[in-house]
Amino acid sequence: MKQFVIVSILCFFCAAGVAQKKQTKPNVIIVFMDDMGYGDLECYGATGYRTPNLNQLAMNGIRFTNFHTPQATCTASRAALLTGTYPNRMNMYGAFSPNAGVGLHSNEVTLAEMLKTVGYATAMIGKWHLGNEPEFLPTKQGFDEYLGLPYSNDMWPVDYDGTPVPESHRKYKIYPTLPLLQITRDENMPDTVMKVTTLDDQAKLTTLYTEKAVSFIKAHKKKPFFLYLAHSMTHVPIAASPKFKGKSEQGLFGDVMMEIDWSIQQIVKALEEQGIAKNTLIVFTSDNGPWLNYGNHNGSTAGLREGKGTSWEGGTSVPAILSWPAVIPKGQVNNKLSSTIDILPTLAEVTGAKLPDHKIDGVSILSLLKGEDTNPRTTFYYYYNRNDLEAVRMGHWKLVFPHNYRSYEGVLPGNDGYPGPYNQGVQDSLALYDLRRDPGERYNVIEQNPNVLRDLQELAEQARRDLGDNLTERIGENRRPIGKIQK
Repeated sequence: MKQFVIVSILCFFCAAGVAQKKQTKPNVIIVFMDDMGYGDLECYGATGYRTPNLNQLAMNGIRFTNFHTPQATCTASRAALLTGTYPNRMNMYGAFSPNAGVGLHSNEVTLAEMLKTVGYATAMIGKWHLGNEPEFLPTKQGFDEYLGLPYSNDMWPVDYDGTPVPESHRKYKIYPTLPLLQITRDENMPDTVMKVTTLDDQAKLTTLYTEKAVSFIKAHKKKPFFLYLAHSMTHVPIAASPKFKGKSEQGLFGDVMMEIDWSIQQIVKALEEQGIAKNTLIVFTSDNGPWLNYGNHNGSTAGLREGKGTSWEGGTSVPAILSWPAVIPKGQVNNKLSSTIDILPTLAEVTGAKLPDHKIDGVSILSLLKGEDTNPRTTFYYYYNRNDLEAVRMGHWKLVFPHNYRSYEGVLPGNDGYPGPYNQGVQDSLALYDLRRDPGERYNVIEQNPNVLRDLQELAEQARRDLGDNLTERIGENRRPIGKIQK
């Protein structure tokens, strides 16, 4: 009997030890906004609406002020986040149209695939935009289940005022009916849960995504999980559910942001109710800056230059809040250079997962999360289009190369869902900016800093040797193929 008691006690402690070991891996939730600008959260200076739950998330963790997306456009930025890699290294670029026949290559390793090797359940909710054909959907890239739109919510045969377009309209010819898809990894073809045909349908998306996220959290509370929630908002056309419509001083955009804030509240509440909030890492950030020519239906760069679709700071600088109560000290503000491509290697270090065998470009920023005074990232490349090296960064210095770009300056934006025109921007010479003193990139100090210029030009040469550069007709040595439908 005594031996039985001793064995029972040992088994109990062994089981407890196993449970303790399992609990050391945090749950991971990435909330990825669409076209939300650097100045669109209250804790980054937004006015006219409140975001108290995101404010609290920042106070409970770390708020980054120098955080970048590698390319300021939909498909490229999402490929970068999920692979820890500059998108042009993978030949991912722009914003894919429906049925483009291309997507993220199956040889690329996503966050979901990496985390599954160390026991994570995985789910993707919201906007995918890395190829909408069945062979490119999230369930082929490491996610156990998926619910969401396969691409941007404006890729539908509907006009700016919410009415269906006639057959003669450009949109009718290139965009099919926008589907809300659902699929698990055991299925070959997705189900269409809903056809998104009206602005009222768009208004359901934030709540629908949130409810699905909460359901996933509750269903997987006993093992580590990875939830990738990519909201369709604040990409136009924006829409808010009846519980938030008309609630903000700023108008519909403010209503949308208040509903996003509510979404965060529901997610945190679900974690707390399941007793797993302390060991859950939440990452809240955006794919790129705001689409400024939509005026009051899009957001703010907080004074940074230009916006979405450019390599100026208003296009690539995005808010980033990370909360992990078990590890991240409360109330941090971090000004070190960092990027969405740094999330994958950070999670590899956190979870003990093996990094991909092929080259990635991210670096772990776990030391920053812990409050250590380190500089994991000192350089950054600003590519755009298929492979144009438009700028490079070293510390607070940014060197911009001659290039053409779409500009929001010198023209009036649209309003109430209608876009204004673009201007044609031309950068016709080298320009050096000290972002520490000039975050708006207005004062070219190249003549005063020849040594800095030399160092940044050498950095650019490293980028061109590695990744190439269409602007200087360089091929690059280390790019990988895009995924293509096999005919």
